[in-house]
Amino acid sequence: MQIKFCGAARTVTGSAHLITLLDGFKILLDCGLNQGRGKEVWDFNNRWAFDPKDVDCVVLSHAHIDHTGRLPQLVKDGFDGPIHSTHATRSLCAIMLLDSAHIQEKDVDYYNRKLLKKKKGGQLRRPLYTTNDVPKTMNNFESHGYEKWFKIHPMVEVRYHDAGHILGSASVSLRIKEGKKYIHFGFTGDIGRPERPILKDPLPMPEMDYIICESTYGNRTHESNPEQSSRFLDIIKETCIKKKGKLIIPAFSVGRTQEIVYMLDKLETAGKLPKIPVYVDSPLAVNATSVYLAHPECYDDTLIDYLDKDNNPFGFADLTYVKHVNDSKALNDMKEPMIIISSAGMMNAGRVKHHLYNNIQNPDNTFLIVGYCSPETPGGQLRNGNKQITIFGDRLDVKANIKLMDSFSAHGDKREMATFLENQKEKCKKIFLVHGEYDTQQMFKQYLEQKDFKEIVIPDLGDEYTLS
Repeated sequence: MQIKFCGAARTVTGSAHLITLLDGFKILLDCGLNQGRGKEVWDFNNRWAFDPKDVDCVVLSHAHIDHTGRLPQLVKDGFDGPIHSTHATRSLCAIMLLDSAHIQEKDVDYYNRKLLKKKKGGQLRRPLYTTNDVPKTMNNFESHGYEKWFKIHPMVEVRYHDAGHILGSASVSLRIKEGKKYIHFGFTGDIGRPERPILKDPLPMPEMDYIICESTYGNRTHESNPEQSSRFLDIIKETCIKKKGKLIIPAFSVGRTQEIVYMLDKLETAGKLPKIPVYVDSPLAVNATSVYLAHPECYDDTLIDYLDKDNNPFGFADLTYVKHVNDSKALNDMKEPMIIISSAGMMNAGRVKHHLYNNIQNPDNTFLIVGYCSPETPGGQLRNGNKQITIFGDRLDVKANIKLMDSFSAHGDKREMATFLENQKEKCKKIFLVHGEYDTQQMFKQYLEQKDFKEIVIPDLGDEYTLS
């Protein structure tokens, strides 16, 4: 069999890895959108490293758009096989792919209008896909429970293991028969974190011969849970009580937003949260929270116990879910203290970009960045300490406070990922590191080698390997 790395190679986006069996059967692990900006990213998303018509099936790890966002494009370009996922991943994809299609349409419309206004010529763009392409894509889904083998080919069985990353996330075990022997191939997807709220802890995969492993936080460790809750409350009080400012939290609509709301809910139930209005400003987050409520089979024991005290862990008296765009705009005209949770997490799109534009120059405000941001995005620039930032063509001074709390990340840190892989030391012949910036991957590679893991490889985009 062969493996070809078609995305998320030496970068943190666009997950896609193609397995080709001896008989030519092709399995695509994830089909993610590259979510950066610029012509290079546009070109990447508009070409395939394979022919979509040749792919026989897709096996998804979880619903995040950098792992699923090209599925409608894949179907549009000729793929007509099954798309395998967990039950909750299918539920989330139904709303997330529609949202992604809306974004494709709006981004292309904005680009074309801007190009025509300049009157300098150039190629008009078409969306990668539209909302009309999503229903056909969803018809191809086949969902499965955790810890149950299912066949995708006469010689290939697949099993999902709870990855504890977002609702429905999974690591993937493939049992591939070649002649009289079996190859055990593992794909971690995104590795979650132990003892995090809402979801069960990640389960280790069985022993594998080969593994594709994520490496997003391969160069750092996260804060502990008690430190996180205490620091979060301190930031709320400092911004909203002492300075009377706005605390704006850019957060991905699926996973991060629900975790933050749940933490605020627990603080409110415990009587620790100051009386401050909290707004979740993201239509996708509203829909995703409904999906979270519909899948209690994914909850950890702590949340199940908490439901005895509060039957809605994602809602309390001072919390408002904002659906309509006019209500979102009105938040920027309000002067009183508040907490705004809005997507996208990297501040490169969505409603939070407008909150950034309107609030970054007020020193009473705080932007709390709670996860990874690509360096070229507004979030990445703020993480790096930039004193000025360009939003909607305007150069703005960064006067608001910028705080970082990577402990909210749904990705395991280097120690947590190494612990997840611990049982692979003896049998696993090779670990391929993906879904990480190259310098971070090099540090994680060294870290794993120090812990006596065997051959660690950092593939580049388009690299192919023959496995036996």
